Amino acid sequence: MSSPAPQRFFNYPKPREAPETPPYGSPPANNPVVRGFPLSILGSLSTRLSIITSFLYTSTKFPVLRTLKDLDDYEPRYDPTVIKLPSSSHDSDSSREGNEGYKSASEITDIRDQQSLIPTRYHSSAFYTRQYQSQQLTPTKVIEGLLAQISAKKEHSTAFLQIIPEKVVAAAEASTTRWRNGKPLSPLDGVPVAIKDELDLDGYEKSLGSPLDFTRKDGGTSWCIRRWEDAGAIVVGKLNMHELGLDTTNNNPTHGTPVNPHNPNYYTGGSSGGSAYAVSAGLIPIAHGADGGGSIRIPASYCGLYGLKPTHGRISISPTLALASSNVVHGPIASNMTDLELAYRLMATPDPSNPTSSLFAPPSPSPSPSPNRRNRILAICRPWFSSASAPVLAACSSALSHYTSSLNYTTIDISLPHLHAGQLAHALTILAEISAGLPRPPPATLSASNKLLLGVGACVPGTDLLLAQRLRSMLMQHLASLFQQHPGMLIVTPTTPNAGWRLEPGDLKYGVSDSNMSVESMRYVWLANFTGCPAITVPVGMVQVRQGEDKVPVGLMAMSEWGDEEGLIEWGKEAEEWAWREGEERVRRGKGWEDARAWMEER
Repeated sequence: MSSPAPQRFFNYPKPREAPETPPYGSPPANNPVVRGFPLSILGSLSTRLSIITSFLYTSTKFPVLRTLKDLDDYEPRYDPTVIKLPSSSHDSDSSREGNEGYKSASEITDIRDQQSLIPTRYHSSAFYTRQYQSQQLTPTKVIEGLLAQISAKKEHSTAFLQIIPEKVVAAAEASTTRWRNGKPLSPLDGVPVAIKDELDLDGYEKSLGSPLDFTRKDGGTSWCIRRWEDAGAIVVGKLNMHELGLDTTNNNPTHGTPVNPHNPNYYTGGSSGGSAYAVSAGLIPIAHGADGGGSIRIPASYCGLYGLKPTHGRISISPTLALASSNVVHGPIASNMTDLELAYRLMATPDPSNPTSSLFAPPSPSPSPSPNRRNRILAICRPWFSSASAPVLAACSSALSHYTSSLNYTTIDISLPHLHAGQLAHALTILAEISAGLPRPPPATLSASNKLLLGVGACVPGTDLLLAQRLRSMLMQHLASLFQQHPGMLIVTPTTPNAGWRLEPGDLKYGVSDSNMSVESMRYVWLANFTGCPAITVPVGMVQVRQGEDKVPVGLMAMSEWGDEEGLIEWGKEAEEWAWREGEERVRRGKGWEDARAWMEER
């Protein structure tokens, strides 16, 4: 039986504090690490010998869920969608007008003047529109220069899987005409953006970063990307991603691996690595990402960017089908908070044809403080938070000190149940979901590491999958209890416990299977995916991992109650202002960044 939902929500979990569990302890890193030619052999054998994937399933400790007796008191929860309903009849009407009230985004207030208060060192969308308003440049000239720059540098072209120049130039010429006539559609008209190869874009192929073909036979563009196009944004093309989105490095033996613009010895992170590279390298100010286990937030953190994982179900991708529908959401990655906000508000326009998205209230056309933010509470699960590496912990703790000493935030200690088992439950679920959507055995053209992962996903017993959903239910009810006790509370953690993921050159040919590092990189991010809560990452520090090498960025993450993206955006802006004011020890462009003005002027 479902419990009565609070008035403002649909499908809200019954607030219920979980039984006390032992404090969090970092799991031992004792899984086998396989790379190079041996990985290739093992991947091939795993498609023929089920004993290999059965061994891997057991060695990753997935069966530990069977030992959690306190799950018996919880019903399984298969879908984490919780909908914050419109607060007034006016909002309710607006949410059903999708194509009318928000179609062209003309109602979005141009809030980018606020950027003048923050010395942003990346070029924001405002940089482009200022050029268009002053007629110093046109969208056509910008796109011609950008396409030439992408094709001229291998590092840039690796970040893109497909560009159709004639379509991109045609969109730029249409935008140029609108600006010439003084009729831009929105603050993003003429601004170059790009999308991860996980969504549909009319006229483009879709491979999910793999050798396989997932292109829709009937064409079409995913709803949230159409919102960008209707606002005049110019979609430059499809971006690289980790094959099938199945890890957090963006190591891609098939299509190439983009490297981190801050330090080429490190991965961009994944699976939205092409998106993070394109923004961090200065090619575009905004990119689309998808997040099933931190795949927006991890690359944003590794590349010193801002990334938002919205509430589960809020962003419609219709008519696209998700491979892991109970975990994956879509959202923006940007070089600054204002562009992140603008991109999100467009993407979050309710889709009247989608039964879930259409129930959400439309996002505010202009920024508005969250009504709950008056409480300004930062919640910390101390053993979990403190398990990060010392350099990451120092950077994140410094940011928290600013919030408490200068912005009147208070911190409270909270407990969260079964965190390690919860991470296993999340991994088990998403592997089973993705594996179920692909042929068995895995196609021979897939990477060796993904053959292993898909094999593990295919051997998930139904009982373990059900236990994982019982644990999902426990976690959601426990979070509901905390949010009811502390309205407006944000749960804060480092985005990742590690400062980047070092790239081993030999891994580029065959890939790498390092589940220890994969689990570590997702230590904090998985909870928002599994429970459906929104979360945001902001850059708060630079860490030198090895002497003589460039520093790599560190991110701080906040997770809020379902539907409170406004609270996260407000919190993110406060972090942005502090980090840039603190200087290059907190946040800066990487050496791989390029000044768009240089190659624009060459045109």
